[in-house]
Amino acid sequence: MPRPVAIAPSVLPADFSHLGDECVALEAAGVDRIQWDVMDGVFVPNLTFGPDVIASIRPLVEVEFEAHLMVVEPDRLLDRYVEAGCGIVIVHAEACTHLHRTLAHIADVGAIAGVALNPHTPADVISHVRDLLGIVLVMTVSPGFGGQAYIHAMEPKIAEVAALLDGYDCDIEVDGGIGPDTVAGAAAAGANVLVSGSALFRDPDGLEHAVADLRRRAEAARA
Repeated sequence: MPRPVAIAPSVLPADFSHLGDECVALEAAGVDRIQWDVMDGVFVPNLTFGPDVIASIRPLVEVEFEAHLMVVEPDRLLDRYVEAGCGIVIVHAEACTHLHRTLAHIADVGAIAGVALNPHTPADVISHVRDLLGIVLVMTVSPGFGGQAYIHAMEPKIAEVAALLDGYDCDIEVDGGIGPDTVAGAAAAGANVLVSGSALFRDPDGLEHAVADLRRRAEAARA
């Protein structure tokens, strides 16, 4: 049976001066989780959310938080993001010297462990850690900036990840350039968790319409 579609907005395009209100609005719009793109200025050029910011917003909403750690030393930071209220922690395979150990540690501290794959990273990197994973994130842009164009060439890779995870209890997430024109291709390839940022926030009909539209398109593509 197909895994349910989940809409997981990135808050990168949100108004940071009203970040709590923006998260409340996302929950009201019907999102399934909120993704925090954590950037350290080293693994990627930008700096974003520390754990204290996330912890300050955690009491305002009930929706799940996931931390996407785009950082060079995730093992040093991941505990604090779990403590801040992130029930899912995703690390980049490219940043982990001992990926098996890092994923096991995420589970040990009570979170769902995930791994992200940059566009150039082969899908089979996950082959020997599949039993530790609750989510695999296929990047459909190079990480570090919002508003980038979706890389259509990643769709066969999404399908390859789906084949590798056949029989495993694991979500497949895509992140980068997801909007009304691209969500169907990602979903048809095998993704069930769709991260969207700019496309959600700029929908002229509002967040609720944007979330419902993405969900409808993804579900139709996976039917």
